[in-house]
Amino acid sequence: MEIKQQLDVLDQHFANNKYMYGDQYTIADMAIWPWYGDLVQNRIYEATQFLQTKTYKNLVHRTEEIGQRAAVKRGGMVNRTRGELKHERHDASDFELKT
Repeated sequence: MEIKQQLDVLDQHFANNKYMYGDQYTIADMAIWPWYGDLVQNRIYEATQFLQTKTYKNLVHRTEEIGQRAAVKRGGMVNRTRGELKHERHDASDFELKT
């Protein structure tokens, strides 16, 4: 199954790297985290049990760590596929003042 292979590659990568480009959080992390982060956290497809995502310890750890970043949380509020959609925001303070 191709998706499990992709998860395995990410898990192996995160065994030796904090982010996709070593110790630097880059646009690469921003681009792919929404896919694997939501998948591992069972927010899309509801397939974590079937895919056994909990077995990818390094991937799960990195998913949780990146998911705690303030910008990632704000992005998840604006760019969502289900639930209440927040209006576009231009500044971090907009979430506190205009939501």
